[in-house]
Amino acid sequence: MHHFFAYVSRLKFIRRWGLMRSTQPENDAEHSLQVAMIAHGLAVIARDRYGKDVDPEHVLALAVYHDATEVITGDLPTPVKYHSPELRTSYKQLEALASRRLAAMLPETMRPAFAPYLADGEDYAHQLVKAADRISAYTKCMEEQRAGNHEFDAAGENVLRAIEQIDLPEVRDFMAEFVPSFALTLDELNAPEAQA
Repeated sequence: MHHFFAYVSRLKFIRRWGLMRSTQPENDAEHSLQVAMIAHGLAVIARDRYGKDVDPEHVLALAVYHDATEVITGDLPTPVKYHSPELRTSYKQLEALASRRLAAMLPETMRPAFAPYLADGEDYAHQLVKAADRISAYTKCMEEQRAGNHEFDAAGENVLRAIEQIDLPEVRDFMAEFVPSFALTLDELNAPEAQA
């Protein structure tokens, strides 16, 4: 018996934004789905508009599992995780241990196929996933602000500044063409002029 998929499915119990008061709670499973959709979109834009050599489905899979280790480590709040170089290094080591533990829950024959999805990387595909992760965080801040929750004002500004530092045209395109829609109500999204 192998526990990998049952264990990873418990991402739905990992609450995000642990130090913040949220009007709408968010868990790691919900977040991973949104990051996967955004990362896939970024990869399609990169491939089809800019001729970049990228496999959108590979990027999609990387994004699905990008926070899988948090099912073991939990979601350490960003201010804690990046408080000091020592904490950052320690957390990276903890993530590596969690990654190995998850991989060990797979049959031996499947481990090589899943290895890229359970490891952090700096290659272009991982850069797209990290960008999508930030965009997802920004849309969460937008959602909370739209609900009148000022708890997310500074976080939204910080995340937006981080996104603006990403030097990828596909990220700029996504931010200009798709992100403004996250500020709309359902009625506004369904309005005839919004369909153009």
